[in-house]
Amino acid sequence: MNTLTIVHDFLRRQVKPGAFCIDATAGKGRDTALLCRLAGKQGRVLAFDIQQDAVRQTRALLEKEGLCAEVIQDSHANMAQYAAPGTVDCVVFNFGRLPGGDPKIFTTEQSSIPAMEAALGLLRPGGVLALALYYGKENGYDEKNAVISYLKSLNDRAFTVLACDWLNRKNDPPLPIFVWKE
Repeated sequence: MNTLTIVHDFLRRQVKPGAFCIDATAGKGRDTALLCRLAGKQGRVLAFDIQQDAVRQTRALLEKEGLCAEVIQDSHANMAQYAAPGTVDCVVFNFGRLPGGDPKIFTTEQSSIPAMEAALGLLRPGGVLALALYYGKENGYDEKNAVISYLKSLNDRAFTVLACDWLNRKNDPPLPIFVWKE
């Protein structure tokens, strides 16, 4: 059992055919592909990444699997420019860095907090955020601390936040975090 398994299980339970989903951090495209399969042909999926290599890898995976999504090279902080408020069913984030990519390029609280704010504004009532929060190593703990602090500050009448922790795992395992919009 790992964070990715937990997040993907959550997505399988939450995302229905016809859903409008956003992969805020496309990376290698695995979450994008899953969202495409879950939303189906009637659904819509947007995927964002700032790295050209991530955009290329995501497009290649989607083409290989015969899936369709709009893959955009832009910051996740700008997602509100591509979707209307209250229309999105699910937004997925993987905070950290692209596996196998440049270890000097990783998400930071300077873009991740505005991206989460944008995502929460785009969610429809009943919509969800699924986050995998990778931290430690090159990117340290600043983003983790900022993300958790931000999520703790959300109005509990508007959002429910569940953060999971690995009590018996070493070496800063990524944290799965889920947010439901009331």
